[in-house]
Amino acid sequence: MRLHDDELEVDEPLVHRLLATQHPHLADLPLRALGRDGQASGSSNRLLRLGDDLLVRLPRQPGGSRALETERRWGPLVAAALPAGVDVPEVVASGRPGEGYPEAWSVTRWIEGTPPAVPALAPYAGSSGPLARDLAAVLRGLRDAPVPAEAAADPALRGYRGGRLGDLDEDLRETAAVCAALPGWADLGLDLDRVRVVWQSALVAEAALEVAGPVAEGWLHGDLLAENLLVRKGRLAAVLDLGGLGVGRQAVDLVVAWEVLDAPGRALLRELLDVDEATWRVGQGWALLLALITFPYYGRTMPARCAARRAMAAAVLDAVVDVGPVVGPG
Repeated sequence: MRLHDDELEVDEPLVHRLLATQHPHLADLPLRALGRDGQASGSSNRLLRLGDDLLVRLPRQPGGSRALETERRWGPLVAAALPAGVDVPEVVASGRPGEGYPEAWSVTRWIEGTPPAVPALAPYAGSSGPLARDLAAVLRGLRDAPVPAEAAADPALRGYRGGRLGDLDEDLRETAAVCAALPGWADLGLDLDRVRVVWQSALVAEAALEVAGPVAEGWLHGDLLAENLLVRKGRLAAVLDLGGLGVGRQAVDLVVAWEVLDAPGRALLRELLDVDEATWRVGQGWALLLALITFPYYGRTMPARCAARRAMAAAVLDAVVDVGPVVGPG
């Protein structure tokens, strides 16, 4: 299924040819595409299972090689900072453009597991506490991981998700207007007036943080959502897709609390990370923004993603009671 207007053509015969010419020792392994329904495959990369232990990842769009290079270059450093037992994709072979395909590609080790449940779509039978503890350990690892000077100065690691919410105010408001005009929007039950009020409270909170002093920066995943996580027996097993790694403000990664944790799990994660009120509100703002930008782009092609983002936004709107002024930490 095509997800983008500029989608590159990728099929199994093409991948067979790429493997045969560049990694012939892998070419005889059975190959099968994942996500023929557009859901289980990634939106950035086409995914094909290679044998029992490997996965081939090919960018869907021109320029997608940059994300794979980010993952190859900086992924091992970040992986070393994550808690024991949480895997990341291990690149075992890199591919170059060829056979008419213009992008670099990679082969990684297959990691067993399933994405965590979104509570609003599949309520927890027990508690999300264990997952909250695992996610807190991941976020703590990212927060504390050293940022080499080379990484801090790398423009490829400076994306909008590590920047200021305030710089995206116009984007949020324009996206909200687009969403309001989407067919069936009213059926989603997301009050856009309420979205704007909670968003504004996030901007006020961000301003309070900035008045209090320089906002700390560090490593961020940038897309820490259910589809980029794997669990086994309720415990976090892997963090996927490190192509969006960045250096900057880290509040964006708090969105994971609003998609994959129930209310007690969110409270536990916040406690374990000692997140102040202002930063928590900024994380809520990111959750609303990342939810809203999903609907116009993926509404027809990835309904499961849209359902998860709708649940994430609803969790924020349902949880926020006080949108009054907030002061920065200290």
